[in-house]
Amino acid sequence: MSIKISHRAKAIKPSPTLTVSSLAKKMQADGIDVINFGVGEPDFNTPDYIKKAAKKAIDDNFTKYTASAGILELREAISLKFKKDNNLNYQPEDIFVSPGAKASVINILMAVCDPRDEVLIPCPYWVSYTSQVEMVDAIPVLLPTNMSSNFKINAKQLEDAILSLSNPKALILNSPNNPTGAVYNKKDLEKIAEVCVKHNILIISDEIYEKIIYDNEQHISIASISNEVCEITVVINGVSKAYAMTGWRLGYSAGPTEIIQRASRIQSHTTSCVNSMTQKAVVTALSEDDGSIEIMRKTFEKRRNFLVKELNKINNVKCSLPKGAFYAFPNISYYLHNNKNIKNSVELCQYLLNDYQVAIVPGSAFGTDNYVRFSYANSMENIKEGVKRFADGLKNL
Repeated sequence: MSIKISHRAKAIKPSPTLTVSSLAKKMQADGIDVINFGVGEPDFNTPDYIKKAAKKAIDDNFTKYTASAGILELREAISLKFKKDNNLNYQPEDIFVSPGAKASVINILMAVCDPRDEVLIPCPYWVSYTSQVEMVDAIPVLLPTNMSSNFKINAKQLEDAILSLSNPKALILNSPNNPTGAVYNKKDLEKIAEVCVKHNILIISDEIYEKIIYDNEQHISIASISNEVCEITVVINGVSKAYAMTGWRLGYSAGPTEIIQRASRIQSHTTSCVNSMTQKAVVTALSEDDGSIEIMRKTFEKRRNFLVKELNKINNVKCSLPKGAFYAFPNISYYLHNNKNIKNSVELCQYLLNDYQVAIVPGSAFGTDNYVRFSYANSMENIKEGVKRFADGLKNL
């Protein structure tokens, strides 16, 4: 006798980015020289001043359960961060912390979505958005973009989509964007916000790459456009990317009090709370600065400049210059029909991994098949060798 698996569980696909990274690590463990561009994780260590704060918390025996929403000291630090960095006035009761920004997103979706509600998602999108929407029995609605639109949606496209739907509930906006590195400017955001206010659409603004931004671009939180916009926006952020704290697992949400409190209540019945030592460490991360964050950002910028330049040297490959995050998203559509019968980005990435030992993520993982994603959270040595292998692989198709 066997227990029937739920339809929800059957519908969920494994994370393509983690799948690529796991396969690359297995090959490396088997002694194969694989260069891994798959995982979205800084290759730096967590700064020492943050690690010391966690060690102190352990020594002080700060090792018990905390409130589900997070310790007051941390929520106060996040409140100050929002005021300083984003010109946003959130009180501690408008904020809750989760084990990663990914958990923050799904807690908010659970708090606001009913079955058959529709959630609009610009495409390409971060791989978990569509799965998370489906997990709460809502429907993802994709808004396609491409290089000619700088991988950004516009207000007319958004409004046309809203008017075509039966139960539009929310828009998930990710700027700086994974996988494209696109950054929405203030004018872009003002027009998008106007449409969302007009149609009472919740904005879930994922700003996890906020501090990894280039070319004197400025990160603008859409919630800061006006009080009216702030009232329909939940801001998602965290410490994984900017502070090289992926394994520490802490993200946070801020928004309308009722939504935040309902989402925190949901979390109290799932993960309970973020581990106490991480919370103390993040108080220090947000309140102090030893210069590490800017050093990492400048290093990412140098790598970006080199990688994109080299990708654009390859015949029939086109790659726009990302303005934020640490990904390049080149168009490889020319190489999807070739003498090796490779028809899509998944097969192309399998070929490159098997024959050239370079791991990249297929564009189909992000909702568009004509691209692949490189993470340049990698050493310059690996980037140089990896892009050479990539070029050689394409040349032999």
